[in-house]
Amino acid sequence: MKLILLITQRILRTGKQSKFISTITLISILGVALGVTVLQIALSVLNGFERELENKLVGFHSHIDITPIQSNFLPFNDEELKRLKSILKDDYARISPYAGQMALIKFNKFEEGVYIKGILPEFDLSDLKYSIVKGSYHLTDSTDTPSIIIGNKLARKLGVKINDYVLAFALQSFVITPSIDDIKYIKFKVIGIYESGMSEYDDLFAYTHLNVTQRLFDLNNNVSGYEIKLIDPGKANFYAKLISVQFGNIYNARSIFQVYRHIFNWIELQKKPIPIVLALITIVAIFNIITTLLILVFDKTNTIGILRTIGLTQKQIITIFLLCGLFIGLIGTVLGNLLSIILLKLQIDLNIIRIPEGIYFLDNVPILMEIKSYLLVSFISICLSVLFSLIPARFAGRINILKAIRFS
Repeated sequence: MKLILLITQRILRTGKQSKFISTITLISILGVALGVTVLQIALSVLNGFERELENKLVGFHSHIDITPIQSNFLPFNDEELKRLKSILKDDYARISPYAGQMALIKFNKFEEGVYIKGILPEFDLSDLKYSIVKGSYHLTDSTDTPSIIIGNKLARKLGVKINDYVLAFALQSFVITPSIDDIKYIKFKVIGIYESGMSEYDDLFAYTHLNVTQRLFDLNNNVSGYEIKLIDPGKANFYAKLISVQFGNIYNARSIFQVYRHIFNWIELQKKPIPIVLALITIVAIFNIITTLLILVFDKTNTIGILRTIGLTQKQIITIFLLCGLFIGLIGTVLGNLLSIILLKLQIDLNIIRIPEGIYFLDNVPILMEIKSYLLVSFISICLSVLFSLIPARFAGRINILKAIRFS
Protein backbone atom coordinates (compact mmCIF):
# COMPACT_ATOMS: atom_id res chain seq x y z
CA MET A 1 0.00 0.00 0.00
CA LYS A 2 2.92 2.33 0.68
CA LEU A 3 4.11 1.79 -2.90
CA ILE A 4 0.67 2.72 -4.29
CA LEU A 5 0.54 5.86 -2.15
CA LEU A 6 4.03 6.85 -3.29
CA ILE A 7 3.10 6.36 -6.95
CA THR A 8 -0.13 8.36 -6.45
CA GLN A 9 1.87 11.23 -4.99
CA ARG A 10 4.32 11.20 -7.90
CA ILE A 11 1.52 11.12 -10.50
CA LEU A 12 -0.16 14.19 -9.01
CA ARG A 13 3.08 16.18 -9.33
CA THR A 14 4.58 17.60 -12.50
CA GLY A 15 7.54 15.91 -14.02
CA LYS A 16 10.33 18.48 -13.66
CA GLN A 17 8.89 20.62 -10.88
CA SER A 18 8.08 17.78 -8.52
CA LYS A 19 7.79 20.08 -5.52
CA PHE A 20 4.64 21.73 -6.84
CA ILE A 21 1.19 20.32 -7.49
CA SER A 22 0.35 20.56 -11.17
CA THR A 23 -1.75 23.49 -12.33
CA ILE A 24 -4.56 21.29 -13.59
CA THR A 25 -4.78 19.44 -10.28
CA LEU A 26 -4.78 22.74 -8.41
CA ILE A 27 -7.63 24.08 -10.55
CA SER A 28 -9.65 20.95 -9.87
CA ILE A 29 -9.04 21.23 -6.12
CA LEU A 30 -10.08 24.89 -6.17
CA GLY A 31 -13.26 23.95 -8.07
CA VAL A 32 -14.26 21.53 -5.32
CA ALA A 33 -13.22 24.03 -2.62
CA LEU A 34 -15.31 26.88 -4.05
CA GLY A 35 -18.33 24.61 -4.43
CA VAL A 36 -18.09 23.47 -0.82
CA THR A 37 -17.56 27.06 0.37
CA VAL A 38 -20.67 28.35 -1.39
CA LEU A 39 -22.81 25.52 -0.08
CA GLN A 40 -21.57 25.82 3.52
CA ILE A 41 -22.15 29.58 3.55
CA ALA A 42 -25.67 29.18 2.12
CA LEU A 43 -26.62 26.54 4.68
CA SER A 44 -25.12 28.51 7.58
CA VAL A 45 -27.00 31.69 6.65
CA LEU A 46 -30.34 29.90 6.16
CA ASN A 47 -29.93 27.96 9.40
CA GLY A 48 -29.07 31.23 11.10
CA PHE A 49 -32.19 32.94 9.75
CA GLU A 50 -34.37 30.08 10.96
CA ARG A 51 -32.86 29.98 14.44
CA GLU A 52 -32.71 33.76 14.93
CA LEU A 53 -36.25 34.42 13.76
CA GLU A 54 -37.65 31.56 15.81
CA ASN A 55 -35.76 32.69 18.92
CA LYS A 56 -36.81 36.31 18.55
CA LEU A 57 -40.44 35.55 17.72
CA VAL A 58 -40.76 33.06 20.58
CA GLY A 59 -38.76 35.36 22.84
CA PHE A 60 -41.25 38.19 22.46
CA HIS A 61 -44.34 36.02 22.10
CA SER A 62 -44.82 32.42 23.13
CA HIS A 63 -45.08 28.90 21.79
CA ILE A 64 -48.90 29.01 21.96
CA ASP A 65 -51.15 32.06 21.77
CA ILE A 66 -54.73 31.68 23.06
CA THR A 67 -57.34 34.25 22.00
CA PRO A 68 -61.15 34.35 22.30
CA ILE A 69 -63.46 33.31 19.47
CA GLN A 70 -66.87 34.74 20.36
CA SER A 71 -65.86 37.97 22.14
CA ASN A 72 -62.96 40.39 22.46
CA PHE A 73 -61.78 39.15 25.85
CA LEU A 74 -61.34 36.13 28.11
CA PRO A 75 -61.84 35.80 31.86
CA PHE A 76 -58.72 35.81 34.00
CA ASN A 77 -58.97 33.80 37.20
CA ASP A 78 -57.49 30.78 38.94
CA GLU A 79 -60.14 28.48 37.49
CA GLU A 80 -59.13 29.29 33.90
CA LEU A 81 -55.47 28.76 34.71
CA LYS A 82 -56.23 25.37 36.31
CA ARG A 83 -58.14 24.26 33.21
CA LEU A 84 -55.21 25.14 30.97
CA LYS A 85 -52.68 23.49 33.27
CA SER A 86 -54.76 20.28 33.36
CA ILE A 87 -54.41 19.99 29.56
CA LEU A 88 -50.73 20.91 29.40
CA LYS A 89 -49.83 18.67 32.36
CA ASP A 90 -46.08 19.03 33.06
CA ASP A 91 -45.12 20.21 29.57
CA TYR A 92 -45.54 23.95 30.13
CA ALA A 93 -42.92 26.33 31.47
CA ARG A 94 -45.23 29.25 32.20
CA ILE A 95 -48.69 30.64 31.36
CA SER A 96 -48.94 34.41 31.03
CA PRO A 97 -52.14 36.50 30.61
CA TYR A 98 -52.03 39.66 28.50
CA ALA A 99 -54.36 42.44 27.39
CA GLY A 100 -53.73 44.55 24.35
CA GLN A 101 -55.26 46.62 21.58
CA MET A 102 -54.26 49.23 19.07
CA ALA A 103 -53.85 52.74 20.41
CA LEU A 104 -52.58 56.15 19.38
CA ILE A 105 -49.49 57.36 21.21
CA LYS A 106 -48.69 61.10 21.21
CA PHE A 107 -45.58 63.05 22.22
CA ASN A 108 -45.39 66.78 21.53
CA LYS A 109 -46.49 67.15 17.88
CA PHE A 110 -45.76 63.54 16.90
CA GLU A 111 -48.34 60.75 16.80
CA GLU A 112 -47.97 57.05 16.00
CA GLY A 113 -50.26 54.02 16.02
CA VAL A 114 -49.03 51.31 18.39
CA TYR A 115 -50.19 48.06 19.93
CA ILE A 116 -50.18 48.54 23.69
CA LYS A 117 -49.72 45.20 25.42
CA GLY A 118 -50.38 44.85 29.10
CA ILE A 119 -48.51 42.16 30.99
CA LEU A 120 -47.98 41.02 34.55
CA PRO A 121 -44.22 41.27 35.24
CA GLU A 122 -44.34 38.27 37.60
CA PHE A 123 -45.91 36.12 34.84
CA ASP A 124 -43.95 37.59 31.91
CA LEU A 125 -42.30 34.87 29.84
CA SER A 126 -40.86 37.07 27.10
CA ASP A 127 -37.31 38.33 26.53
CA LEU A 128 -38.41 41.93 27.06
CA LYS A 129 -36.48 42.33 30.32
CA TYR A 130 -33.28 41.18 28.56
CA SER A 131 -33.76 43.57 25.61
CA ILE A 132 -33.88 46.85 27.50
CA VAL A 133 -31.19 49.15 26.05
CA LYS A 134 -32.13 52.25 28.04
CA GLY A 135 -33.93 52.66 31.34
CA SER A 136 -35.37 49.75 33.32
CA TYR A 137 -38.01 47.02 33.22
CA HIS A 138 -39.88 48.20 36.32
CA LEU A 139 -43.52 48.33 35.14
CA THR A 140 -45.99 49.83 37.62
CA ASP A 141 -49.79 50.10 37.65
CA SER A 142 -49.92 53.49 39.33
CA THR A 143 -53.25 55.25 38.86
CA ASP A 144 -51.45 58.60 38.61
CA THR A 145 -48.72 58.09 36.02
CA PRO A 146 -48.16 54.44 35.08
CA SER A 147 -44.98 53.37 33.31
CA ILE A 148 -44.54 52.21 29.73
CA ILE A 149 -41.74 50.57 27.71
CA ILE A 150 -41.46 51.36 23.99
CA GLY A 151 -39.29 50.15 21.11
CA ASN A 152 -36.11 51.92 20.07
CA LYS A 153 -37.38 52.64 16.56
CA LEU A 154 -40.61 54.14 17.89
CA ALA A 155 -38.64 56.22 20.39
CA ARG A 156 -36.52 57.65 17.55
CA LYS A 157 -39.63 58.48 15.53
CA LEU A 158 -41.30 60.31 18.39
CA GLY A 159 -38.11 61.82 19.78
CA VAL A 160 -38.87 60.26 23.16
CA LYS A 161 -36.25 59.79 25.87
CA ILE A 162 -36.29 58.06 29.26
CA ASN A 163 -38.54 59.81 31.82
CA ASP A 164 -40.52 61.65 29.12
CA TYR A 165 -44.32 61.59 29.33
CA VAL A 166 -46.53 60.38 26.47
CA LEU A 167 -50.29 60.17 25.99
CA ALA A 168 -51.95 56.95 24.81
CA PHE A 169 -55.47 57.14 23.35
CA ALA A 170 -57.73 54.08 23.07
CA LEU A 171 -58.65 53.87 19.39
CA GLN A 172 -62.13 52.44 19.97
CA SER A 173 -63.04 55.87 21.34
CA PHE A 174 -62.93 57.16 17.76
CA VAL A 175 -65.33 54.66 16.20
CA ILE A 176 -68.13 57.18 16.74
CA THR A 177 -67.00 60.77 16.96
CA PRO A 178 -67.06 61.48 20.69
CA SER A 179 -66.89 64.64 22.68
CA ILE A 180 -63.55 65.57 24.16
CA ASP A 181 -64.66 64.25 27.54
CA ASP A 182 -65.43 60.80 26.11
CA ILE A 183 -61.95 60.16 24.69
CA LYS A 184 -60.23 57.50 26.79
CA TYR A 185 -56.55 58.20 27.36
CA ILE A 186 -53.80 57.66 29.92
CA LYS A 187 -50.62 59.61 30.53
CA PHE A 188 -47.57 57.31 30.69
CA LYS A 189 -44.01 57.81 31.86
CA VAL A 190 -41.42 56.18 29.57
CA ILE A 191 -39.23 54.13 31.92
CA GLY A 192 -37.62 51.81 29.36
CA ILE A 193 -36.64 51.49 25.70
CA TYR A 194 -36.11 48.03 24.25
CA GLU A 195 -34.52 46.72 21.06
CA SER A 196 -35.53 43.27 19.87
CA GLY A 197 -33.48 43.21 16.67
CA MET A 198 -36.69 43.16 14.60
CA SER A 199 -37.32 46.71 13.45
CA GLU A 200 -41.00 46.19 12.60
CA TYR A 201 -41.59 44.83 16.08
CA ASP A 202 -39.77 47.71 17.79
CA ASP A 203 -41.91 50.15 15.83
CA LEU A 204 -45.27 48.65 16.79
CA PHE A 205 -45.31 47.19 20.31
CA ALA A 206 -45.34 49.10 23.59
CA TYR A 207 -45.56 47.39 26.99
CA THR A 208 -47.25 48.42 30.20
CA HIS A 209 -48.80 46.79 33.26
CA LEU A 210 -51.83 44.55 32.68
CA ASN A 211 -54.00 46.51 35.13
CA VAL A 212 -53.29 49.76 33.29
CA THR A 213 -54.22 48.27 29.92
CA GLN A 214 -57.46 46.92 31.37
CA ARG A 215 -58.35 50.44 32.53
CA LEU A 216 -57.42 52.04 29.20
CA PHE A 217 -59.53 49.64 27.13
CA ASP A 218 -62.33 49.09 29.69
CA LEU A 219 -61.67 45.36 30.01
CA ASN A 220 -62.50 45.18 33.72
CA ASN A 221 -60.79 42.00 35.01
CA ASN A 222 -60.69 40.33 31.59
CA VAL A 223 -57.72 39.73 29.30
CA SER A 224 -57.15 39.56 25.56
CA GLY A 225 -55.57 36.13 25.76
CA TYR A 226 -52.99 33.80 27.27
CA GLU A 227 -49.46 33.05 26.16
CA ILE A 228 -47.97 29.66 26.90
CA LYS A 229 -44.30 28.76 26.79
CA LEU A 230 -43.63 25.03 26.60
CA ILE A 231 -40.62 23.06 27.76
CA ASP A 232 -40.47 21.41 24.32
CA PRO A 233 -41.33 23.82 21.45
CA GLY A 234 -41.82 20.82 19.16
CA LYS A 235 -45.12 20.09 20.92
CA ALA A 236 -46.60 23.52 20.17
CA ASN A 237 -48.80 22.41 17.28
CA PHE A 238 -50.04 19.37 19.23
CA TYR A 239 -51.10 21.33 22.32
CA ALA A 240 -52.57 24.19 20.28
CA LYS A 241 -54.89 21.73 18.54
CA LEU A 242 -55.66 19.93 21.81
CA ILE A 243 -56.65 23.17 23.59
CA SER A 244 -58.87 24.23 20.68
CA VAL A 245 -60.64 20.86 20.79
CA GLN A 246 -60.99 20.77 24.59
CA PHE A 247 -62.37 24.32 24.89
CA GLY A 248 -64.70 24.02 21.92
CA ASN A 249 -65.83 27.39 20.54
CA ILE A 250 -64.39 29.49 23.37
CA TYR A 251 -60.63 29.45 22.78
CA ASN A 252 -58.69 29.82 19.57
CA ALA A 253 -55.23 28.38 20.24
CA ARG A 254 -52.48 28.83 17.66
CA SER A 255 -48.84 27.80 17.81
CA ILE A 256 -45.98 30.14 16.98
CA PHE A 257 -45.54 28.21 13.72
CA GLN A 258 -49.15 28.94 12.76
CA VAL A 259 -49.18 32.59 13.83
CA TYR A 260 -46.02 33.30 11.83
CA ARG A 261 -46.54 30.70 9.15
CA HIS A 262 -45.62 33.19 6.41
CA ILE A 263 -42.17 33.72 7.96
CA PHE A 264 -41.40 30.03 8.44
CA ASN A 265 -42.75 29.26 4.94
CA TRP A 266 -40.43 31.96 3.61
CA ILE A 267 -37.47 30.26 5.30
CA GLU A 268 -38.47 26.88 3.87
CA LEU A 269 -38.82 28.47 0.44
CA GLN A 270 -35.27 29.79 0.70
CA LYS A 271 -34.04 26.26 1.46
CA LYS A 272 -35.68 24.66 -1.58
CA PRO A 273 -33.05 25.84 -4.12
CA ILE A 274 -30.29 24.23 -2.01
CA PRO A 275 -30.58 20.79 -3.75
CA ILE A 276 -30.40 22.57 -7.12
CA VAL A 277 -27.31 24.49 -6.02
CA LEU A 278 -25.80 21.24 -4.72
CA ALA A 279 -26.52 19.54 -8.05
CA LEU A 280 -24.88 22.35 -10.06
CA ILE A 281 -21.84 22.40 -7.79
CA THR A 282 -21.62 18.62 -8.05
CA ILE A 283 -21.74 18.71 -11.86
CA VAL A 284 -18.95 21.29 -11.98
CA ALA A 285 -16.85 19.30 -9.51
CA ILE A 286 -17.46 16.04 -11.40
CA PHE A 287 -16.33 17.49 -14.73
CA ASN A 288 -13.31 19.07 -13.06
CA ILE A 289 -12.23 15.78 -11.49
CA ILE A 290 -12.96 13.65 -14.55
CA THR A 291 -11.12 16.08 -16.84
CA THR A 292 -8.15 16.32 -14.48
CA LEU A 293 -7.77 12.56 -14.13
CA LEU A 294 -8.22 11.90 -17.86
CA ILE A 295 -5.45 14.39 -18.58
CA LEU A 296 -3.30 12.63 -15.97
CA VAL A 297 -4.05 9.27 -17.57
CA PHE A 298 -3.01 10.46 -21.03
CA ASP A 299 0.02 12.25 -19.62
CA LYS A 300 1.13 9.20 -17.62
CA THR A 301 0.29 6.51 -20.21
CA ASN A 302 3.93 5.56 -20.58
CA THR A 303 4.31 5.44 -16.79
CA ILE A 304 1.23 3.20 -16.53
CA GLY A 305 2.73 0.81 -19.05
CA ILE A 306 6.00 0.63 -17.10
CA LEU A 307 4.14 0.03 -13.84
CA ARG A 308 2.16 -2.81 -15.40
CA THR A 309 5.39 -4.30 -16.75
CA ILE A 310 7.08 -4.40 -13.32
CA GLY A 311 4.11 -6.24 -11.84
CA LEU A 312 1.32 -3.85 -10.85
CA THR A 313 -2.10 -5.29 -11.56
CA GLN A 314 -5.02 -3.63 -13.31
CA LYS A 315 -6.76 -3.33 -9.93
CA GLN A 316 -3.78 -1.51 -8.44
CA ILE A 317 -3.70 0.96 -11.34
CA ILE A 318 -7.42 1.68 -10.78
CA THR A 319 -6.72 2.13 -7.05
CA ILE A 320 -3.98 4.66 -7.82
CA PHE A 321 -6.32 6.89 -9.83
CA LEU A 322 -9.13 6.47 -7.32
CA LEU A 323 -6.68 7.75 -4.71
CA CYS A 324 -5.97 10.70 -6.99
CA GLY A 325 -9.68 11.48 -7.02
CA LEU A 326 -9.84 11.02 -3.24
CA PHE A 327 -6.89 13.39 -2.81
CA ILE A 328 -8.52 16.08 -4.96
CA GLY A 329 -11.89 15.72 -3.19
CA LEU A 330 -10.36 15.60 0.30
CA ILE A 331 -8.05 18.58 -0.12
CA GLY A 332 -10.76 20.59 -1.92
CA THR A 333 -13.31 19.82 0.78
CA VAL A 334 -10.94 20.75 3.62
CA LEU A 335 -9.98 24.02 1.90
CA GLY A 336 -13.66 24.78 1.18
CA ASN A 337 -14.62 24.22 4.80
CA LEU A 338 -11.75 26.37 6.07
CA LEU A 339 -12.56 29.17 3.61
CA SER A 340 -16.25 29.14 4.56
CA ILE A 341 -15.39 29.27 8.29
CA ILE A 342 -13.02 32.22 7.73
CA LEU A 343 -15.58 34.16 5.67
CA LEU A 344 -18.41 33.44 8.11
CA LYS A 345 -16.27 34.45 11.10
CA LEU A 346 -15.37 37.71 9.36
CA GLN A 347 -19.08 38.37 8.80
CA ILE A 348 -19.90 37.60 12.44
CA ASP A 349 -17.11 39.79 13.82
CA LEU A 350 -17.16 42.71 11.36
CA ASN A 351 -20.75 42.57 9.97
CA ILE A 352 -19.38 43.27 6.48
CA ILE A 353 -22.65 42.50 4.65
CA ARG A 354 -25.67 44.37 5.98
CA ILE A 355 -29.31 43.69 5.15
CA PRO A 356 -32.30 46.07 5.09
CA GLU A 357 -33.99 45.46 8.44
CA GLY A 358 -37.42 46.48 7.17
CA ILE A 359 -37.44 43.63 4.65
CA TYR A 360 -35.72 40.74 6.42
CA PHE A 361 -37.05 41.34 9.97
CA LEU A 362 -33.44 41.44 11.23
CA ASP A 363 -30.76 44.11 11.12
CA ASN A 364 -27.77 41.80 10.49
CA VAL A 365 -27.03 38.56 8.67
CA PRO A 366 -27.64 35.70 11.14
CA ILE A 367 -25.21 32.80 10.89
CA LEU A 368 -25.39 29.34 12.43
CA MET A 369 -22.50 26.99 11.68
CA GLU A 370 -23.64 23.45 12.48
CA ILE A 371 -21.25 20.52 12.67
CA LYS A 372 -23.82 18.19 11.09
CA SER A 373 -24.08 20.44 8.01
CA TYR A 374 -20.30 20.52 7.61
CA LEU A 375 -20.03 16.76 8.04
CA LEU A 376 -22.87 16.05 5.58
CA VAL A 377 -21.54 18.34 2.84
CA SER A 378 -17.99 17.04 3.36
CA PHE A 379 -19.11 13.42 3.18
CA ILE A 380 -21.09 13.98 -0.02
CA SER A 381 -18.25 15.96 -1.62
CA ILE A 382 -15.60 13.30 -0.90
CA CYS A 383 -17.84 10.38 -1.88
CA LEU A 384 -18.73 11.99 -5.23
CA SER A 385 -15.07 12.76 -5.88
CA VAL A 386 -14.14 9.09 -5.46
CA LEU A 387 -17.24 7.78 -7.25
CA PHE A 388 -16.67 9.76 -10.43
CA SER A 389 -12.97 9.03 -10.38
CA LEU A 390 -13.96 5.51 -11.44
CA ILE A 391 -14.41 6.59 -15.07
CA PRO A 392 -10.80 7.69 -15.73
CA ALA A 393 -9.50 5.03 -13.28
CA ARG A 394 -11.13 2.18 -15.23
CA PHE A 395 -9.87 3.74 -18.46
CA ALA A 396 -6.33 3.75 -17.03
CA GLY A 397 -6.65 0.12 -15.93
CA ARG A 398 -7.61 -1.02 -19.45
CA ILE A 399 -4.65 0.58 -21.23
CA ASN A 400 -2.72 -1.94 -23.32
CA ILE A 401 0.76 -2.52 -21.83
CA LEU A 402 2.71 -2.62 -25.14
CA LYS A 403 0.97 0.47 -26.57
CA ALA A 404 1.48 2.27 -23.29
CA ILE A 405 5.24 1.60 -23.26
CA ARG A 406 5.61 2.84 -26.85
CA PHE A 407 3.43 5.89 -26.13
CA SER A 408 5.36 9.15 -26.05
